[in-house]
Amino acid sequence: MPRRRRTTGTGTLRIVPLGGLGEIGKNCTAIQWGSDVVLVDAGVMFPEEELYGVDLVIPDFGPLRKGGRRLTGVLLTHAHEDHVGALPFLLRDLPAAVYGTKLTVGLARAKSEGHKDFHAVRPRERVRIGPFEAEWIRVGHSIPDACSVAVHTPGGTVVVSGDFKFDQTPIDGRPTDVARLAALGEEGVLALLLDSTNVERVGMTPSERVVGDAFAELFPRIRGRILLTTFASNVHRLQQAFDAGAATGRKITAVGRGMVEVIGTAVDLGYLRIPKGAYVAVEQANRLPDGKVLILVTGSQGEPLAALTRISTGSHKQVRLKRGDTVIFSASPIPGNEAMVARTINYLFRQGAEVVYGPDSGVHVSGHAAQEELRMMINLLRPRYVVPVHGEYRHLVLNARLAQGVGIPADRVLLGENGTVFEFRNGTGRVAGREDVGNVLVDGLGVGDVGTVVLRDRQHLARDGVVIAQVAIERQTGRLVQEPEVISRGFVYEREAADLIRRAEEQVRNAVARCRKQGQTDFGAVRGEIRDTLAKFLYERTGRQPMVLPLLVEV
Repeated sequence: MPRRRRTTGTGTLRIVPLGGLGEIGKNCTAIQWGSDVVLVDAGVMFPEEELYGVDLVIPDFGPLRKGGRRLTGVLLTHAHEDHVGALPFLLRDLPAAVYGTKLTVGLARAKSEGHKDFHAVRPRERVRIGPFEAEWIRVGHSIPDACSVAVHTPGGTVVVSGDFKFDQTPIDGRPTDVARLAALGEEGVLALLLDSTNVERVGMTPSERVVGDAFAELFPRIRGRILLTTFASNVHRLQQAFDAGAATGRKITAVGRGMVEVIGTAVDLGYLRIPKGAYVAVEQANRLPDGKVLILVTGSQGEPLAALTRISTGSHKQVRLKRGDTVIFSASPIPGNEAMVARTINYLFRQGAEVVYGPDSGVHVSGHAAQEELRMMINLLRPRYVVPVHGEYRHLVLNARLAQGVGIPADRVLLGENGTVFEFRNGTGRVAGREDVGNVLVDGLGVGDVGTVVLRDRQHLARDGVVIAQVAIERQTGRLVQEPEVISRGFVYEREAADLIRRAEEQVRNAVARCRKQGQTDFGAVRGEIRDTLAKFLYERTGRQPMVLPLLVEV
């Protein structure tokens, strides 16, 4: 039977990644027809170490407000943080209907308090959203209800693969919907946005059941308590931990808000089955014999405030490590988090715990497609164009080469970065420029108020510290009312550098005297003279450049 190709309407289809290209995380893609836009995912990214004090990095949603664009819906592939974590920030300013499978919507809704416009869909269901028709196709991943999303537009069908693998023995018995993917390929796919995360790995990604087998072999050999850390959203992994724990007579408890919330939601929605009587409160677990306890704990990425990190430093209020405890890292570090994870592992060893970690331990498998699975996805969908997404730049390049190796012509593999505009007209695609997009930094309750200047100041403070010169002067005459005081924080220890501090205070007195002699009583001029004088003196004496902050008090 000849292959049927979907015809394309007149007009221009634009695809603009707002995140996820050239980086791991922050996955977010805008698909536009006319003035209507649907957004596929809205994820966060862990901050790198040079982003001092920043909690999260989210996409720049600014382009959605420009050019008369109208956000008509948000389509979610699955409920991992790098795909849904930025939803609360998006919906605060750009409220829109959100669509996803039942567990995805359940977990996303819990993060977006106050937003009610959520819609649960079933795999293979098609939903009309403005000029678009969205369809969810089940795929295997490390969380239930993960899907690829096909966006049928007047200009052709775009498939966003999301995170996927072809797991032939999934925990929930629901494998990737190969039949529907193949049918889509027969109908005709204009563009495939293909996950690049595991493109460096040959072969196929092992089944999630491999981890369950490892738990079943490992748990009976452990005599003390077991602390197991994994991504809280990895419900399949949690199910296998519950099963292995109950099979070895252990009571299971959870520590960390994210872990507790996901377990509660997954149980309520029927995605997690807990053996009767196996799940107990932390207080009850603390009263049980060590060999009868399994603790599921957040912190697999070494996050500073996560439960496992605080346990490793002895600062957690409910759980204290004991000699004989075994900590299992059932996760691999996200690129950029390696140092934090290694630091946590070191702390755990110092506390006397045994730690099971690393790729050879058998307690973790990836949820992302390796090379053969990427080739299979391309061959099933047979897209006219392939756009590598979701990965650092080397991953995108390697995925582009893989697509060419499968038979996609080089001019139909479109490579870009965040903000690249991929434009399709009459079935022909090209790179048509770029949108001005960047990162938005979240620090506490502030969103976007931490920029380059603030980060530079934080880096300066972290590197050289701060010196505060407290000066009380008479406003009219510029005369010192009392002796200046120089305070060091993060620069030198004042008690051990008393002579340096005394000489610094002399420099401040001299600076004020010069200003008075020149008739300069303006606070701005006096402040500048003190700052310049003190900075020069400290650099000459120490070779360091602390931030100098003159604090003038008017009397």
